[in-house]
Amino acid sequence: VGDPDDLEGEADLFSADAAGVEPGMEALIEGWGGGVSLRGKVSAVERSGFTKVSALGVEEQRVRVRIDILDPVPPGYRLGDRYRIVARIVTRRSEETLQVPLGALFRRGMEWHVFTAEEGRAREKRAGIGQIGGEAAEVISGLTEGDLVILHPPERVADGVKVIFE
Repeated sequence: VGDPDDLEGEADLFSADAAGVEPGMEALIEGWGGGVSLRGKVSAVERSGFTKVSALGVEEQRVRVRIDILDPVPPGYRLGDRYRIVARIVTRRSEETLQVPLGALFRRGMEWHVFTAEEGRAREKRAGIGQIGGEAAEVISGLTEGDLVILHPPERVADGVKVIFE
């Protein structure tokens, strides 16, 4: 017997990611079926990991993290035991961080680069990258606010090539 209004979520994180998670951290619960994110808070990070085999057959070390769901589920929706959720744990927050979409980044050796569009030409720039999230990366150097970056540049894009935006 349980209280359906007192919910807890569970996420299996890569052990390297779980190492930076602590009880009390803010979390967002998404992908549960409703159109809004629910607020959550990390309540526990298990002290031991386990091996999980990925869909590609790769063994991965995982750690279970429990999250208290703070917001009530909106009327007309339900959550229950073993429902699927997507948990985003806020490990770092900054309101002043310059970011670049991951789709604009590519590697040259050990360094990150991007193509920007300047005066109708592609310009390759080295980008100093800090923290990397699911959709964007923190820019430490090489780019400034307002730079127009080329997402998913095709192979024919090179430094100095004319670019046209449609």
